[in-house]
This record gives sequence, structure tokens and C-alpha cells, in this order.
Amino acid sequence: MGIIGDIFGFIATPLYYAISAVLIAWHKLLTMIGLDPEGGAVWVLSIIGLTLVIRAALIPLFVKQIKSSRNMQLIQPKVKELQKKYGHDRERLAQETMKLYKETGTNPFASCLPILLQMPIFFTLFHLLNEAAKDGTPHGLLTRSLAQDFGEAELFGRLPISATFVNSDGHIGVMVLAAFLVVAMTATTFLTQRQLMSKNMPADALSGPYAQQQKMLLYVLPLVFAVGGIAFPIGVLFYWTTSNVWTMGQQFYVIRNNPAPGTPAFAAKQERDKAKAARKGEPVASEVVEAAPETPAERRAAQRQQPRKQTRQQRKSSGGRPAGGTTEGGKQK
Repeated sequence: MGIIGDIFGFIATPLYYAISAVLIAWHKLLTMIGLDPEGGAVWVLSIIGLTLVIRAALIPLFVKQIKSSRNMQLIQPKVKELQKKYGHDRERLAQETMKLYKETGTNPFASCLPILLQMPIFFTLFHLLNEAAKDGTPHGLLTRSLAQDFGEAELFGRLPISATFVNSDGHIGVMVLAAFLVVAMTATTFLTQRQLMSKNMPADALSGPYAQQQKMLLYVLPLVFAVGGIAFPIGVLFYWTTSNVWTMGQQFYVIRNNPAPGTPAFAAKQERDKAKAARKGEPVASEVVEAAPETPAERRAAQRQQPRKQTRQQRKSSGGRPAGGTTEGGKQK
């Protein structure tokens, strides 16, 4: 445990300072507008503010995740072709599939990056709140006084934000609030994944390995959060639930305004665009369906098929006819 503790301390130390700095900033701001500095509401709202700051910082990563996820959907026909061609040779199939991912700039693990990056923050906040509740131990920029206020803060004057469902000391209010947040956290996780699969995945992508991965996450992630959530403090549950609501809303916006081609969301957007153009009396622009990302080999093949340009002297010598043209008799010159 000594080595593990040292590793955790090495990772958590800068996170303690970052998290505590954002918490204190929100705490001061909310106190300035009249909230009780020692109350649970100010600390819960500070945790929600912390969540918003973190998720805003992760927006570039989310955009990268969306692009990679879209590429995964669009290359599914090519993946199926590889499966038919190399299905008898698993090693060759894996090599060719990874080659396809590399050529199209696709990362099959990009969908997990936001969760993986948030986990250290999640557990650091858990440890920060847990230590403050036990004996007022400060971490990062928290003073002992602020740490004691943080650890002893009670929502509605009677629900400690450091309490958990399994460690509620029989307090019904704590158990009800913790259960509500666990259900909300689980439901938002499920709905977010379900939204992606039902609205923004082409029909071809619903039967391949990528679809199997998504189906597994659809049921496994909510189960993990439900089982683990009963041991998380109420303050930490507010963090994760707020993060899930952000993810669900962010994904809804992207799917509605920039859906993947060949999906129900794409068809719905086309209908909305047509209806909007009809209301304005404008001609309906034809939609351009996005093709699967080209590989370098495909781009080279397309370039080889382009006609060669002629110099002015060549055009004069050929009588103005293009290279490879035909004579009046129909023979190629």
C-alpha cells in the first residue's frame, strides 16, 4: 500500500490544489451574493460550479471524441469487408483493422477519454471531502477552518454532504437524497448512451464490433455507477450527476445540429431544414452525404485517375483536342 499511496499522492497533490482553488473561488463568489459561508448549499453549489469548470475545459476533448466516434461509424462497412476477407486469420484481421484506424485517424478508445480523465478528479474530490469530514484535514489551498466547514456542511440544515447511503447512521433523509442522486446518475448515464445508439449510429454500425462495444457500455456503465454510487458522499454524487447532465445535453446538441450521415438524427435534421426553408420560401439546398474517411491509398488512386494537363505547345500540336481524344473516325489518337 506504501507504493500505491505514493503514486496516488503524486497524482493527487496537483489536483488537490486545482480542485480546492476552484471550490474556494466559487465559495467566495456565492458568499458575496448572500449565501451562508458555512451552509451546505454554498458548498454544493461550489461543487456544481467546479463541475461546470471541468466540463468546459474538456470541451476540446469532447469534440475530438465526437469526430473519432463518427469515423468509427463511417468506416464500419470497411471493417466488415476486412472481417469477410480475413475472418479466418485473427492476427491478420487485427493488423489490417488497426491499419485502417491509423489511416482514417480513428481512435476506438476516444469515447472513454472524458470518463478516464475525470476519474482522478472524481476520486480526489472524494478524498478531499472524506478527509475534511473525518477530522477537518485540509488539502491543497483549503485552510483548516474551510476544511472543517466543508466536511461539516449540511444541506437543508440536516443532511451532511459528506454522508453516504451506506454510512447514513439511519438518517432517512440522507438515504433518500443519496438514493435519488444515484438513480439520477445511473439514468443519465444510460440515457446518454442510449441517445447515441438510437439516433446517431448508421444501420451498418449497429451490427459490427463497434455496436457490440456500445451495447456493452449501455448496460455496464450504469450498473457500475449504481453499485459504486451508494458508497459515495452526497457532495461527490452532486459532482457526477451534474457532469452526466452536462454530457447528455452536450451530446443532444451535437446530435441535433451535426448528426452523422445515414442516421435517424441526420434524416430528422434534413426534415427540419426543409421545413425551415419552406417557411422562409427559400429553395431547399441538396444535402451532401458525408462519405467514409478516405485512406491514403484511396487518395493516391483517385489522383492517378485525374487527366494530365497539357502545355500550350501540346494543345497546338493536337489541334486543340484533349490528350487521349479521338479522331473523326472514332480511333484514339
